[in-house]
Amino acid sequence: MARKPGSTPQAMKNRAAKTAAVIAPASALAQAAPKKKTSPAQFFREVRAEARKITWTTRKETWITSVMVGIMVVLAATFFSLVDGALTLAMAFLLKLANAG
Repeated sequence: MARKPGSTPQAMKNRAAKTAAVIAPASALAQAAPKKKTSPAQFFREVRAEARKITWTTRKETWITSVMVGIMVVLAATFFSLVDGALTLAMAFLLKLANAG
């Protein structure tokens, strides 16, 4: 049986070495980068700046989403009730056949 190209041990070692070479500088940079200390005031300024970027939904969007969730819950409950009823009838029928035989 012929081997696939690149499946030799040497080819796998070469690929692993290339991958390690690509990953190593990134991890070395992450370890070498000094951690910047921020003051509590700077932290809260940044938090406020990020909070301003939040887009809140409107009352109408919230209402529509809530109604859709309610509809999906009712549909799922109906579906599972029907499946449960069908399985109950099937099991009752099978048990009746088993006892009659």
